[in-house]
Amino acid sequence: MSALAELLATGREQHVYSGAAWSVGGAEGPLDRGWTGTRSWGGQALDGGELWDLASVTKPIVGLAVMALVERGTLTLDDTVGAHLPGYRDGDKADLTIRQLLTHTSGIPGQVPLYRDHPTRASLLEAVRLLPLTAAPGTRVQYSSQGFIILGSIAEAATGQPLEVLVEHLVTAPLGMQHTVFRPDAARRARAVATEDCPWRGRPVVGEVHDENAVVLGGVGGHAGLFAPLQDMELLGTALAAGGRGLLRPETFALMTAAHTNGLTLRRALAWQGQDPIDSPVGTAFGPDSYGHTGFTGTSLWVDPATRRYAVLLTNRVHPTRDGDGITAVRRAFHTAAAKPASRAG
Repeated sequence: MSALAELLATGREQHVYSGAAWSVGGAEGPLDRGWTGTRSWGGQALDGGELWDLASVTKPIVGLAVMALVERGTLTLDDTVGAHLPGYRDGDKADLTIRQLLTHTSGIPGQVPLYRDHPTRASLLEAVRLLPLTAAPGTRVQYSSQGFIILGSIAEAATGQPLEVLVEHLVTAPLGMQHTVFRPDAARRARAVATEDCPWRGRPVVGEVHDENAVVLGGVGGHAGLFAPLQDMELLGTALAAGGRGLLRPETFALMTAAHTNGLTLRRALAWQGQDPIDSPVGTAFGPDSYGHTGFTGTSLWVDPATRRYAVLLTNRVHPTRDGDGITAVRRAFHTAAAKPASRAG
């Protein structure tokens, strides 16, 4: 048993999650991969083909689609919200830029449970439009799922295409990620890992997006909603470790993954988290120029361009409840071990 396998099996024993899957590798593919546990407590054993709710790891995948549109000239990073969404032109978000949305410097607050008072897609989107800014744009990194909801709307308005179609055409299809989807169909739902026994829905959630705001939006959002199996996440990790191969031109990818918030409290690239020197979710073993993203359900993807290494971790740490913070230590220990040299997987 590899060190990663042992570490993640221990996480299950500590009831941090019922199941976990992982892959660590580089530009040529996986070096260490596997899975442990069950789809739910008392459920079927994992076999490696399960579908995982990526949660906020959706954000950088949507970000890759947005950067592909920038590369094609459909959008620019300095385009404003008001330029693409007429309903925003008379409000406080009219002059916010795509760059500010991507770097979480728009001033739009995040983690707002709008679903509680806005049970329809139209009313929730209107609530996002009216949500007051809580920081001056460009002055603070303030994580905002609502900002990425707006970003998804901009991408749709600029192209006339639904967000799920854009993500497929610009990101998942080029990499062969055949099972990475919003709104899994019945066959894919049957292979999904359980998330929360949701108080709001009154039932366990399996194969339906965990994020409640995304539920109201119909399962598709710029901030959450994608599901993927381990193999597809390996394809993405390998492409990122190879400098965005198959996704973006080298200069576009370099721009996307560079730090854009120097002088502010948190290090952010375009749709990616940067490596913060203090309280990084992945610890300190990955280099200072590394980037990635975490997801509330217990998922993460991290890449170190200096070593051309990626690390994928997929868990259901919100099963059966979101209470508990055991994933914090597990995730840091995983990335510390993942940064060490390893032989290629057989």
